[in-house]
Amino acid sequence: MSGKDEKTRIEALGSPGGRKIPRVAKRHRKNRGMPPPATFDIETLPGSSNLTALEAAAVIRRTPGALEQWRRDPNHPLKWRYVDGRPLYRVDAVRDYLAGCDKTTKPPQPHNARGDGPAVRP
Repeated sequence: MSGKDEKTRIEALGSPGGRKIPRVAKRHRKNRGMPPPATFDIETLPGSSNLTALEAAAVIRRTPGALEQWRRDPNHPLKWRYVDGRPLYRVDAVRDYLAGCDKTTKPPQPHNARGDGPAVRP
């Protein structure tokens, strides 16, 4: 083989010092995690105020994805409405939802507690 063939073969494979390969841009994805706690007090806001989905998620300590799932159920207790194609939650509806959650939550049971009768030791 001659030197010319070697050079052509290296150029064909691409040399590190040659042209640069453009980087693939990463696709921007939504932050689906738990939002930080709300920086405002829900009790001081007027009841007719509207909250965005992210603000409502911060107040009730759920992910925005959970609220998105709840919006698919028209009978869900947390009520919303669409304004310009975006879901908004009224402050009084969020307060009512939180009050309803406080009434329906059960006290935590110990890990080995069962509701079907007395515990049996093996």
